[in-house]
Amino acid sequence: MTIDQQDDVGPVPVFSGPVPHIRHVAVDRPWHWLQLGMADLGAAWRVSLTYGALIAAFSLALTLLVAGSGHVMLMLPLTAGFTLVAPLIAVGLYATSRDIAAGRAPDLGRALRAWQVNPLQVGFLGVLLLLLHLFWVRVATLMYALFFSELSPTLDTLVTTLFQSGASLPFLIVGTAVGAGFAAVAFAVSVVSIPMLLDRRTNAFTAMATSIMAVRVNLPAMALWAFIIVFLTMVGIATLFVGLVFTLPLIGHASWHAYKDLVTEQ
Repeated sequence: MTIDQQDDVGPVPVFSGPVPHIRHVAVDRPWHWLQLGMADLGAAWRVSLTYGALIAAFSLALTLLVAGSGHVMLMLPLTAGFTLVAPLIAVGLYATSRDIAAGRAPDLGRALRAWQVNPLQVGFLGVLLLLLHLFWVRVATLMYALFFSELSPTLDTLVTTLFQSGASLPFLIVGTAVGAGFAAVAFAVSVVSIPMLLDRRTNAFTAMATSIMAVRVNLPAMALWAFIIVFLTMVGIATLFVGLVFTLPLIGHASWHAYKDLVTEQ
């Protein structure tokens, strides 16, 4: 075969399956996702609330462990960073909503094994979110050291140090802005990517690109959705994680419906 000759093999597609497309949705669409999530929560309340209770118990145990270790100043960034990894934690809830839509009976064991549907890609994206969370904790720790002289506060003095000292307001403003930046990145790359990896045989990069495009195309609606997620998560955490038993399943089920509403193949 000469250099000018070509074989008869046809063109090779870039993607192995249908290319995902993003639907445009109304600004108030997140409220509809919440309604659908509430319906799934009611249909699978045993599985959903048990799943939420397991996550809440683990979160409380981790918080107590950090407090008992003497690294009290890590409690705030670890807690605030919960939203960074929540999409990964909720993978079993996505699977439960998928089961309900398919007419299958919800099952806790299947929910806990949901990541095994696409383990390498879910695991890869999970590692990225965990690294982002750890990086946020590191940045928050450095900011604390820059603003406050007391580097090892006790649990009793933490609130006073953070909210009643001269540096409190600048620290809270800067910390909130930086934390919001981390949260925005995590939200953009994961809001539909992990449900997509559960639903389709695709890779993490395609899923993240789809997620970013979903946010870009529907920025007002997704901003509202991000606010709702953060609000419900903070309510759950503020009740010493007891509220997460309910709010986390609600967010998880609603997030599945957000994905199905936003992403289509044509």
